[in-house]
Amino acid sequence: MSFRYLLLLLLALPLRPAHAQTPTDTTRAVALPEATVTGYGQRLPLRRTAAAIGVIDARIIEQFNPAALTQAVNTLPGVRLEERATASYRLSIRGSTLRSPFGVRNVKVYYNGIPFTEASGSTPLNLLDPALIGRLEVLKGPAGSVYGAGTGGVALFGTPEVAAGTSRVAAGATVGSYGLRRSTVTAETGSATSSVRAQYAHQELDGYREQSALRRDVFALDIRSVASPKTTLAAHLLYTDINYQLPGGLTRAQFAADPRQARPGTATAPGTVAQRASYASRYGLLGLTYEYRFTDKLELQTTLYGSGTAIRTPFLVDYERNTALGLGGRAALSYRTSLAGRVLRLQGGAEYQGSFADARSYQNNRGAVGALRYNDEITTSTGFAFAQADYSLPADLLLTVAASYNRLRYRIARVSNAATQPDAYQFSRGFRPEVSPRLALLKEFSPTLSAYASVSTGFSPPTIEEIRPSDASLNRELQAERGTSYEVGVRGSAFANRLRYELNAFDFRLRETVVSSTTDQGVVVFRNTGRTTQRGLEAAVSGWLWRQAVAPAAAGLAPAAETGLRAWGSYAYNNFRFGSYTSGGQDLRGNRLTGTTPHTLSAGLDFSERLGFYFSPNLSHQAQVVLNDANTEQARGYWVFGARGGWRRTLAGHLETNLYAGLDNATDRNYSLGNDLNAFGRRYFQPAPGRSWYTGASLGWRW
Repeated sequence: MSFRYLLLLLLALPLRPAHAQTPTDTTRAVALPEATVTGYGQRLPLRRTAAAIGVIDARIIEQFNPAALTQAVNTLPGVRLEERATASYRLSIRGSTLRSPFGVRNVKVYYNGIPFTEASGSTPLNLLDPALIGRLEVLKGPAGSVYGAGTGGVALFGTPEVAAGTSRVAAGATVGSYGLRRSTVTAETGSATSSVRAQYAHQELDGYREQSALRRDVFALDIRSVASPKTTLAAHLLYTDINYQLPGGLTRAQFAADPRQARPGTATAPGTVAQRASYASRYGLLGLTYEYRFTDKLELQTTLYGSGTAIRTPFLVDYERNTALGLGGRAALSYRTSLAGRVLRLQGGAEYQGSFADARSYQNNRGAVGALRYNDEITTSTGFAFAQADYSLPADLLLTVAASYNRLRYRIARVSNAATQPDAYQFSRGFRPEVSPRLALLKEFSPTLSAYASVSTGFSPPTIEEIRPSDASLNRELQAERGTSYEVGVRGSAFANRLRYELNAFDFRLRETVVSSTTDQGVVVFRNTGRTTQRGLEAAVSGWLWRQAVAPAAAGLAPAAETGLRAWGSYAYNNFRFGSYTSGGQDLRGNRLTGTTPHTLSAGLDFSERLGFYFSPNLSHQAQVVLNDANTEQARGYWVFGARGGWRRTLAGHLETNLYAGLDNATDRNYSLGNDLNAFGRRYFQPAPGRSWYTGASLGWRW
């Protein structure tokens, strides 16, 4: 059945009789607590949000290894966070891997409401430490109505909130396999009108593979103050100093013979060890947010930020030294009123980002800077304006209409050629402004069941790394992706809120799809294909098999704590196919989209008891992944099992203790995570760590 017909079917669902209508305000109370999401700019219960949104919080993050976010994020159906090398992350939402050979692209990322994705379109997700994250919301599919250009989705990261009326200091340490050494220090204090939170995290790792060591230091400072009943101010500072080695991809034979080796050299080219391939970055971000409430109905939120980064990356042939400055801001005006006796919420605003980068490429002489290859000065300017209306219709229907208008322009000046090519050293590229609309309708059948349908469009221009690969070429022909997504979904709870579930189906049609390939020098280059069709089903369920509330005073646990046994699981089925696409004289129509898998599964148990002991076993599964556009190479599917357990308790009302230990890849499965796609020489494989353990402790004092 066509997804368009599914959408029409949902819109035609019978309405509740007039006498059964509930109050029209979308903030009406329910008998049981439920998560509130900030996606699409409105603070609404998840059941009242007409979109596929995944949420993880600190409770979920603490079920896994504290050294990485990978396992926690992958509990969300349709979302894959892969670690190619140590701390080299790649985030995929509904099949966007093909465009992201490394880094995060085509997914817009925010940090405490501050644009974290650079103006150039890339996101340095490796700069965030897991200890900094208190909450993550992922909006799947085109979200251009509020967050600008993009067809992959949006990730909203937030640091932990500070409880009012408390102060706390804490320290923790973790050690584990492959030289893992990790420590954190936190200090926070909060009152009814202000809060301050400072955190430092240090992590070192020798690495599973040769040439895969890591060192990272992260400091974050979050300050919030209610200056008056109408005014709230917030400041967020982030500084990261990171350095990690790059082992490179392996062929299938090399992967089978020794997955721990780095990419070896050949008769004509040295390997990653000889070239000391690595990535080093120092990054600083300062963001300021100002909220002003004119009346109970009208509110303005303004965010300004500045960032600076210095990157050093020696690889197989080149040694890149890039320095960049970024600035930008976002303003959103929200208004709540009544129209014909029904609640109407209006929102409008704009966002702007600009950056300037001095990007230099040298020859790599075994990890040392050689002769200059080229020097570019890159100026990027991007922005969008957006508007959204949410209207509560009769019979518990909620209608959302939204759109954004997007612009982007790059200017590249190859100053190293200015003397020899005065008429050709400058390159300017703009993209035709796009309007990205979104239409959604939600039906709430009861406080425990709702269904929705939506149609949204997306516009995703190439990033600067795609237009300017490291082989010194400039891709003047690469076009922006454009797509339309049709989606239906249902979410709810049952058995007195002991069971929660969510199911959605989508049909995403993408035009001018960007695909990647790797040259013999390890350079990733990009081109457009014709069309792709990405259809899928996503499901998530969690439920208490046994549950018991615990009195905080008696057990030394947090307020409203619950113990018992909870089961959870998420599953995604993907049928992602190329449309009109010819490569190398081959007709690839109907082939699976490179880098995608038809099935992913994540599941586990979460057990805790009143004395503070807890245990969380988990498993994850991924079916085979196609590695090239021709679908002639695949990476085998795998099952991976792990667990974390420990003892957590507050003693004497003040001393917080947490002792834990965990095991990852318990069966020592040999598999590849974050494969290189369309790789030259068939060097597709980036081996994941084998069986590994970790143990640690944290102590805190709260008063």
